[in-house]
Amino acid sequence: MNSLEQLEEAEQALLTIFSGIDHKVKQNLLRVLTAFRHHSVGAHHFAGVSGYGHDDLGRDTLDKVFAEIMGAESSAVRVQFVSGTHAIACALFGVLRPGDEILAVAGAPYDTLEEVIGLRGNNQGSLIEFGITYRQLNLTGEGTIDWQALSHGIEDKTRLVLIQRSCGYSWRSSLSIAEIEKIVRSVKQQNPNTVCFVDNCYGEFIETQEPTHVGADLIAGSLIKHPGGTIVTAGGYIAGREDLVEAAACRLTAPGIGKEGGATFDQLRLLYQGLFLAPQMVGEAMKGTHLTGYVFDKLGYAVKPAPFAPRGDVIQAIKLGSPEKLIAFCKAVQKNSPIGSYLDPIPDEMPGYESKVVMAGGTFIEGSTSEFSADGPLREPYIAYCQGGTHWTHVAIALEAAIEAVGNG
Repeated sequence: MNSLEQLEEAEQALLTIFSGIDHKVKQNLLRVLTAFRHHSVGAHHFAGVSGYGHDDLGRDTLDKVFAEIMGAESSAVRVQFVSGTHAIACALFGVLRPGDEILAVAGAPYDTLEEVIGLRGNNQGSLIEFGITYRQLNLTGEGTIDWQALSHGIEDKTRLVLIQRSCGYSWRSSLSIAEIEKIVRSVKQQNPNTVCFVDNCYGEFIETQEPTHVGADLIAGSLIKHPGGTIVTAGGYIAGREDLVEAAACRLTAPGIGKEGGATFDQLRLLYQGLFLAPQMVGEAMKGTHLTGYVFDKLGYAVKPAPFAPRGDVIQAIKLGSPEKLIAFCKAVQKNSPIGSYLDPIPDEMPGYESKVVMAGGTFIEGSTSEFSADGPLREPYIAYCQGGTHWTHVAIALEAAIEAVGNG
């Protein structure tokens, strides 16, 4: 069976899954439309202000719309956030003080957060350098939350629990909303004052609720991932309890300024339109991950999540087993990308990452992972992480080339 036939077989096998995704897209779009209607969003909200950004009606209304969609008291949606990592760092530095402890409950954090915490790097002003201690609960041998360790893992000094929703560069399933709710419940039973913070990157609009709907105190993420709908050019967000959002915003700007400052640089229309498009774009990406997982499982590769398994994000991991196959896979994806198809991905150092990384990122927005892309660290067991996709059919076209490039497992 050639690659095209394999993909056609996969499409037929996944028809029911695809239909279920469409139903979820409709539910999430209704959530977005309802918030837009509640806050009477109109064309006048697209006109931002300059300078300090004081009294920006469009920005302030967007914060209210976003908070409602996320089930939060407050939010700060800002183009000044450089990345999801930047938004997360502002949240952590906003909440934590010297002597506090941060506890990661889903194993080691994503590579880029290691330097924020202080597990790598020196003299950069990490959390550890400011007298904040770090502890983590490792995953079980099956790659799941260690519920037993969590049930007695919260101490008096545990000011914040870090819940990384996505798998990151680890071989585990991403967390579902039900699992996040269970984590929050366990933490609050032990210490109601401990802040439950969720790194929500790659998780928005996957399910019909967000972590803040089920008790999380604070979440953060990137606008060049899901909430930007593939058209927002830069930015990130924080949402949750009003006092915590303001504390995080004070780290983005300065104490005394908080959410009140920050011009929007004529980006408001894109921010609103991207949010409107987001459920549909996430649905397309979800179909792409199911297609990728199904096909490469049939080829004999270990995949995570498994075919037909529920998804907690839009990342599909494929254990390719060699650097040659990882690079060949990324080259095939890059060649079938709309931008830079003539380029060859080459492994290289990247700021914030421990290992060299090879990336296929032929996207309209640089670094956008809501558009179809693939990457992986050049380390054992050489896993390719695929994510995003504005059209699942684009993913199918790229997969046809990727199958030819790497062959059977």
